[in-house]
Amino acid sequence: MRGIPLKDKEALYYERLDGLKVRCRLCPHLCGIADGTAGKCGVRENREGTLVAASYGRTVTAHLDPIEKKPLYHFMPGSVILSIGPNGCTLACDNCQNWHISQELAPTQYLAPEDLSALASREGSIGAAFTYTEPLLWFEYLKDALPLLRAKGLKSALVTNGFLNEEPAREIAPLVDAFNVDLKGIRDEFYKNFCGGSVEPVKRFIEIAAKVSHVEVTNLVIPGLNDAAEDFEDLVEWLAGVSVDIPLHFSRFFPQYRMNDRPETPKETLETAYAIARKKLRYVYVGNIMIRGTEDTRCAKCGASVVRRAGYEAEILGPEGKCPECGTQVKGVWR
Repeated sequence: MRGIPLKDKEALYYERLDGLKVRCRLCPHLCGIADGTAGKCGVRENREGTLVAASYGRTVTAHLDPIEKKPLYHFMPGSVILSIGPNGCTLACDNCQNWHISQELAPTQYLAPEDLSALASREGSIGAAFTYTEPLLWFEYLKDALPLLRAKGLKSALVTNGFLNEEPAREIAPLVDAFNVDLKGIRDEFYKNFCGGSVEPVKRFIEIAAKVSHVEVTNLVIPGLNDAAEDFEDLVEWLAGVSVDIPLHFSRFFPQYRMNDRPETPKETLETAYAIARKKLRYVYVGNIMIRGTEDTRCAKCGASVVRRAGYEAEILGPEGKCPECGTQVKGVWR
């Protein structure tokens, strides 16, 4: 890794206003930012009337992870991927598990775009995953790094909250091989009350990304907040309208951050969510808890196991995503 970038990177998607003020147009907050301050994300800064991508290339960590940890179950299963991420976030979720790097500024080290692809190749990774906080804040870095990864035959994945305006979403989505989008709930009031955002931009991001890239969706199930049967039914109904082939991951909640006094998600609630989703979606999973059969990828036609999982370990039973019993192709990226 190199120590510091050669110069600050001017941000994309902003406009200059009177009195050295600027308006950021990357995410739906549309922050008006005074000189010498940053937007809600904490990392897009106004410096004398120029919006700067202050976190450009500055990663809080670089680590090899199983692809299943993202979670991505239909994208190169069983592989490992170099994972990096910046400070900052466009949302401020009360349950954030990485609040010490998303809501506070942790130490970082600069990793140039060309060094990222070289590091991924050297470490035996399939590519790079941009994760941990909110990688879409790295918009300018992504635009520089993603083509270099692709040119070397490496894969890219973004684990994101999807809270982005439509124009930048349309620009970045075709450059990415896979997304896991965190759809935190289907109700706008949940986003407003517990995340500091809104749900419609996230839904629109999923629709845009699903047309040009591989997309999986994660829903963290929080007791008493987004765990009613009607919540699951409405979420599944909407997602099935985008595509019945989009894998949906229900994830168990554990007490975190400002929700450290809330109970863990009961197993029965997750089983209910799984049963509801299986009626309309072909690929449904449950994570952060061991429920037999809910981690395996099964053929939508005959039900045979195509990928068998135990935690982050994956056993590929169907080569290149084909059912070993009937030969049906499972939707995904397998090589």
